[in-house]
Amino acid sequence: MLVDTERAYRAVAARDARFDGCFILAVRTTRIYCRPSCPAVTPKRRNAEFYPTAAAAQAAGYRACRRCLPDAVPGSPEWNLRADLAARAMRLISDGVVEREGVPGLAARLGYSERHLTRVLTAELGAGPLALARAHRAHSARLLIETTDLSLTEVAFAAGFASVRQFNDTIRSVFAATPSALRAKRSAPGAAGRIVLRLPYRPPFDAAGLLGYFRASAIPGVEHVTDTTYARSLRLPHGQATVILTPAAGYVSCSLRLTDLRDLGSAVNRVRRLLDLDADPRAVDEFLGDDPTLRPLVAARPGVRLPGSVDGAETLLRALGHTSPGEALDVPDGPVTHLYPAPSAIDSPVAAALADGSLVVDVGRDTDDLEAELAAFPGVGPDIARYVVMRVLGAPDVPLHNDNAAWRPWRSYAAMHLRRSA
Repeated sequence: MLVDTERAYRAVAARDARFDGCFILAVRTTRIYCRPSCPAVTPKRRNAEFYPTAAAAQAAGYRACRRCLPDAVPGSPEWNLRADLAARAMRLISDGVVEREGVPGLAARLGYSERHLTRVLTAELGAGPLALARAHRAHSARLLIETTDLSLTEVAFAAGFASVRQFNDTIRSVFAATPSALRAKRSAPGAAGRIVLRLPYRPPFDAAGLLGYFRASAIPGVEHVTDTTYARSLRLPHGQATVILTPAAGYVSCSLRLTDLRDLGSAVNRVRRLLDLDADPRAVDEFLGDDPTLRPLVAARPGVRLPGSVDGAETLLRALGHTSPGEALDVPDGPVTHLYPAPSAIDSPVAAALADGSLVVDVGRDTDDLEAELAAFPGVGPDIARYVVMRVLGAPDVPLHNDNAAWRPWRSYAAMHLRRSA
């Protein structure tokens, strides 16, 4: 993932927010790293360095800017565009796999040795899996510090740190501030039992299209959709959760209620993927808008997003017609009262394969491999396979209905435009 330094510097000089999350600006003289749109004075070209990830900048000895908060931006759309090892690893790291299973577990999921995985990630992203996971933990910790009343010791372990000392050292290293100093500058915390976050996106954002999509297939009890919000239950690695999502100008308000705070990072990552918040809609719209068939559709509904997935197994089973709610939540959250059933509670060959691990549908899968495996599975077939790949992996170039080569590499988005117009 090489950064075009001249193009990157022009984006920084223009303070172009479209590039926030796509790369990191590091300033040699201050030893601070920033998002491209940081309002600080643009550094001289000779003092500017560029990194593909915050973890790479941290590994080089830079600290996060406390003015522009470079970790609080949309993620790089690279992770959805690319299907290589580095992109698959980043998706799993963001979902908290390293915290739960360690680097050996991450490597096993990807089918490579730890040594090879570390070599590839260091070459591609400027940091190995441990450094990338450390950056992820630091971001989760900052969210908990600034949005909850948890003690700092509770924050440390909820964010995935092995000790309070490791937590303190990491926060000082990354943010050039102590945890207590970050807490002193926080905004008011959310209501008791809730964490309320702002999830940024790159405009434009077709919120109405996503809400309409989710409303059309909502399962009562598991989901609740209004004209302005989408709420649902989540089955996360450490417990149950509920989320209420409310689109606003420049961000989506995300109100989370978690059984176990260790699931914060995973919940935020899954919600971002569900709403396709890391997409670059201008690039998509500019390309598809050149096509005579799609031009009026793009003009009428700019910023169409791909509806994603919070759970690969659920997405596959729902596509196969399993649309009944599962067990009741321990604590209902308004109209959201139930979880979607676990695969082990559904009687079908696909559910049995998901339950015993012989079929894995998650963000770490290779696009072509997953599509081929699903298409060949009895009772699934190629149409459902392509649909699941598009939603679970956020694959942007899946031909769902019309295999028009002129729409590559955005055929998934073209299909969503056609669906919206219908």
